[in-house]
Amino acid sequence: MHRIASRPDPAPPQHRHALRAVAMPTEHGGWGLTAEPIVLGLAVAPSIAGLFLGLAAMLAFVARTPLRIVLVDHHRNRDLDRTALARRVLTVELAALAAFVAAAMLTATATFWWPAAIAAPLVGVELWFDTRSRSRRLLPELAGTFGICSIAAMILLAAGHAPHVAVAAWLILAARGTTAIPHVRAQIARLHDRPASARLLLAADVAALAIAGSSAIVAPAVIGGTVSVAGVVLFQRMTTRTPVPAKVIGIRQTLLGLAVVVATAIGLRLL
Repeated sequence: MHRIASRPDPAPPQHRHALRAVAMPTEHGGWGLTAEPIVLGLAVAPSIAGLFLGLAAMLAFVARTPLRIVLVDHHRNRDLDRTALARRVLTVELAALAAFVAAAMLTATATFWWPAAIAAPLVGVELWFDTRSRSRRLLPELAGTFGICSIAAMILLAAGHAPHVAVAAWLILAARGTTAIPHVRAQIARLHDRPASARLLLAADVAALAIAGSSAIVAPAVIGGTVSVAGVVLFQRMTTRTPVPAKVIGIRQTLLGLAVVVATAIGLRLL
């Protein structure tokens, strides 16, 4: 009998685990919050440039994980094996991100960069908290969400849509994040028998409604999105006090986010 030679494992289990730890985001809700502006932008204004911008945004979300590791380890004056691995992963991802952005610039029909310039300080706030291992605070979560929502405006601008329409789409998604993030945090807190601030939730809902209302003033076509944000606020008000499993919270938020995206996209498509 001939002995069948087994193929060597190209990546030992320990290495695969280490790679996953530095390369894959642990914020499950972040995937949906990143996808929403991409889906909205491409649903309203499908284009090659928009597709490249969407890929760049998703890659930026993924690249935040190794970047955070590099920033934290540098802040703590340490250089571990995971730091070196995170740097290598980050280098590859940043190169791919730059290629996507360059491709978007070459295929866009109009200038789209200025929402990124506005969002940059918000991303900077998030990274400042990341560096100090405080990324789970409310402020960096809101800042990061507002920043990533700018991708919807960029996709619309790249396809030639008017700036006020791009701003209105951005505001709708920002309003959705303003109410969603505090409510999710409150639900998680109650799930673990921790207190949640009723005043904070009220302030978040009022701010979300104000932002959503201002978006309809900027561009009346997004009125459907404004109404959907109000619906999200109402639904959350009715369900936040009852503890549910984290998976149920995630499914609810995915469906609520999709409802806001669809309602906004329908209005903008009919513009």
